[in-house]
Amino acid sequence: MGVFAFYITYDHTPIVFTYLRKDKSTHHTTGEPLSVIFAKIFMEMDATPKIPVSVYAEMTPNPAVLKFVANKRLIERDHIEFKNIEEAKPSPLAVRLFHYPFVKEVFISSNYLAITKYDIVEWDDITLEMRELIRDYVAEGGIVLDENALKQLEETPEAQTTQGEALKKHPEEKAPEAYDAIEKRIVELLEEYVTPAVAQDGGNIKFLNYQEESGTVNVLLQGACSGCPSSTQTLQQGINNLLQQMLPGQIKAVQAVNG
Repeated sequence: MGVFAFYITYDHTPIVFTYLRKDKSTHHTTGEPLSVIFAKIFMEMDATPKIPVSVYAEMTPNPAVLKFVANKRLIERDHIEFKNIEEAKPSPLAVRLFHYPFVKEVFISSNYLAITKYDIVEWDDITLEMRELIRDYVAEGGIVLDENALKQLEETPEAQTTQGEALKKHPEEKAPEAYDAIEKRIVELLEEYVTPAVAQDGGNIKFLNYQEESGTVNVLLQGACSGCPSSTQTLQQGINNLLQQMLPGQIKAVQAVNG
């Protein structure tokens, strides 16, 4: 139920202590020591139901990437990707993960992390440890992504250095405000038909640009989509078919770049 607020009434003898529960009911106490009154209030505050945090591991099409899904939102932004421990400084959780020698990259989305490993261990040997680390960290209220630290980093010269690689735009990425009509339509189609499916596999796809002269669409693959030749080829062909069907005569090819 929990306590919403409490207040003291001084125009009574003895003092009346009233507290308002979250269900809007009130409870009055009188003639009790303050220590007893506060103990009751804190007991009700602690009685507020809490949803336990759960995390499960999920395979992706990329054998080097495993997805760890939580039952709560982890970050406010759509996603962020870290290639090394220097980039990961705004994310204390990612920093902890990078201390493991087998962790190569960390991709964080709204409710999951996708970890890319070096080929020095098998997932069977480390999955339980990774899952418990993430679950315990989130359950204890640890900061997954410090937005303030990230914003400060974005505003400093470091954002242009190796430490800021996670914050830098791809050199071929076109600014959204400069999109023309067909580019806006391409982005809409990707977000509607491709991004949700890719996210289920622990990855992300980002529109870079459209070259009207050649009819080529360039996209950036991130997370589990990146670095897997078979999934890259399959995804590239799927996007090509989709865009050619929805935008006939305007799309000739799709080029996928690994993040």
